[in-house]
Amino acid sequence: MSKAGLTKFIAILKLSILIGFIVGLSYLAYRYYPDIIHKFENLEDLENFIMQYRAFGIVVYIALQIVQVVVSVLPGQILQFAAGYIYGFIFGTILSLIGVGLGTVITFYLARLLGKDAMHVIFGEQRVVKYVQILNSKRAYMLMFIFFAIPGLPKDLLSYAAGISEMKLTPFLLISLAGRTPALMATIAMSRMLYNGSYLELVVLVAATVLLFIFCIIKKDLLIKYGNKFYDKMIHAKW
Repeated sequence: MSKAGLTKFIAILKLSILIGFIVGLSYLAYRYYPDIIHKFENLEDLENFIMQYRAFGIVVYIALQIVQVVVSVLPGQILQFAAGYIYGFIFGTILSLIGVGLGTVITFYLARLLGKDAMHVIFGEQRVVKYVQILNSKRAYMLMFIFFAIPGLPKDLLSYAAGISEMKLTPFLLISLAGRTPALMATIAMSRMLYNGSYLELVVLVAATVLLFIFCIIKKDLLIKYGNKFYDKMIHAKW
């Protein structure tokens, strides 16, 4: 077997082990908790699911948030809505950021563990190469921030591509969290306002979010300028 063939074989083997692990967990979940997925289709059911663990529910919520980032099988918005209902704005935001941060770190190193060949098998070589080229460019940080800041966009490929790019963990983690935080906080704040019946504040928050988005579009050149400066500092950082 050639060196290239051996490398690809090892990548596929590691990927097979990972898939087997995920399938095994899924089987156990369906075997012993057959209705677990349906609990995440309804906010009230999700809230009851977390609250049944009482104080340990904090760990359960963080674990669910990690799984949502790594596997993307759970809707992030409903998790954050539940955090606002159960834990309030400040504590809900802290718990969500902890879960997102840990999930991001796991995703980053998981991609490095599997290697680029495995990423090519999962997502397709052309798509992965394209994303890696973007992440290795000077505008990577600003583009990544914008991508993470827009709700609803699939972020799993970008997260895994970062793990096999030249980007270091610390700047990737900081930028991804900075990009995710505004929408995350807005979701938690909205859920808390609905919980309290503060509909006027909810309208103001939505309007402020829209205005901020418009401002970012208008000032995109200035944001790119600061993004380039941040890139120059980070690219020479040792961490």
